[in-house]
Amino acid sequence: MRLSLLAAVDLTGWYVGYIIAGVLITVVVILVAIILGLARRIGVQADVVVGALDQARINTLPLWDVDKVNGGVRSIIKSAQEARSVLGGGQ
Repeated sequence: MRLSLLAAVDLTGWYVGYIIAGVLITVVVILVAIILGLARRIGVQADVVVGALDQARINTLPLWDVDKVNGGVRSIIKSAQEARSVLGGGQ
């Protein structure tokens, strides 16, 4: 009788260990699923942001031409000032 009681006690520890392991594995699987879901959402949002930034870059490309126009205007103003001083209007 004592031997079967000791065997039952040993098996109880194994059952408790299996239950704890099962719960831990379930928790880990749930956490990994949550992390993967969040990573997917972040990836989708990152694609949207990249698209918006590309559109902003395309929309602001003409601003680089403003510098060229300013350079041309400066050149014209400088030439006009030189012409004025040559013609005697700089007094």
